Amino acid sequence: MSQSKNIAPTPTEGDLDRASSSSAPANSPSAVSAAQQSDNIAHALAGAGGGLLAMTLTYPLITLSTRAQVESKRADTSTLAAVRHIINREGVSGLYAGLDSALFGISVTNFVYYYWYEWTRSSFEKAALKAGRASKKLTTVESMIAGAIAGSATVLLTNPIWVINTRMTARKNEDGEGELPGGEKKPTKAPSTIGTLLKLLKEEGPRALFAGVLPALVLVINPILQYTIYEQLKNVLEKKRKVGPRDAFYLGALGKLLATTITYPYITVKSRAHVATKDQPHEGMWKSLNKIVKDEGWGGLYKGIAPKVSQSVLTAAFLFAFKDVLYDMTVAARRKARAVKA
Repeated sequence: MSQSKNIAPTPTEGDLDRASSSSAPANSPSAVSAAQQSDNIAHALAGAGGGLLAMTLTYPLITLSTRAQVESKRADTSTLAAVRHIINREGVSGLYAGLDSALFGISVTNFVYYYWYEWTRSSFEKAALKAGRASKKLTTVESMIAGAIAGSATVLLTNPIWVINTRMTARKNEDGEGELPGGEKKPTKAPSTIGTLLKLLKEEGPRALFAGVLPALVLVINPILQYTIYEQLKNVLEKKRKVGPRDAFYLGALGKLLATTITYPYITVKSRAHVATKDQPHEGMWKSLNKIVKDEGWGGLYKGIAPKVSQSVLTAAFLFAFKDVLYDMTVAARRKARAVKA
């Protein structure tokens, strides 16, 4: 996860802060801690901004994938047919159902994830230096542990946001919205984020906001796989040359492609848990997996995988590319602000 700024010859924001700090000696614990905190926040802000841009560009694919995951077996249809049905029934805006909650969710998710990942990464680096290790770069195991910690914290803090977003995107709980995306029934007016939240709390209680937490925690392995592949490939490439935004784009795409393909059945289970109601309750992760296989075959676990893989790969690729650029911009802005104050 750590970007090229962390380990390239050019200084990180933390290095710049330590070098320019006038309130404490450069090597004092307080100066180092403040510098690292500043660097963590810079990565978190860059990750949130990159996530917003990437999500906006790829959101129609999320809509297609989510609806395919939660629809009934009889509503199977091709991706292009699904696009036509959605546009005919809901207009182009139907492809962006729930975008506002998704943008809020991805910004919070990425901020939390990157902050915790960078915090964990810096702890491993400090331990490596104290142990006298030749390189402070994260090993494969350390990358996986950092991803697990960051991913678990993110799931627990942001699951309610994604429950609301899935309800809005699928729109399966609306009256008269029985078949998605292949049905012919005309939908009612798209619900707002607040309206969806209030309806869920009124009808199902606060506990419903944490539906799908277990498969979501299992899916923590997705970013672990993604970022472990990304980190290790980047380390190999950095031995030859500096990693740029284009390199980050391709490495991020490859990591996400492999991770999403491996974990997709749990994504399907999580989406169905998010739209479960009192009348159609979620049966638990393992029972849900078995039920899908029994009723729909193994293919049921992979409904919507084509748009999902496409969206995930493009989002990850754009995210990594945007994050590097936004991180550089954040560092430059803070350096300029310090220069003005000086």
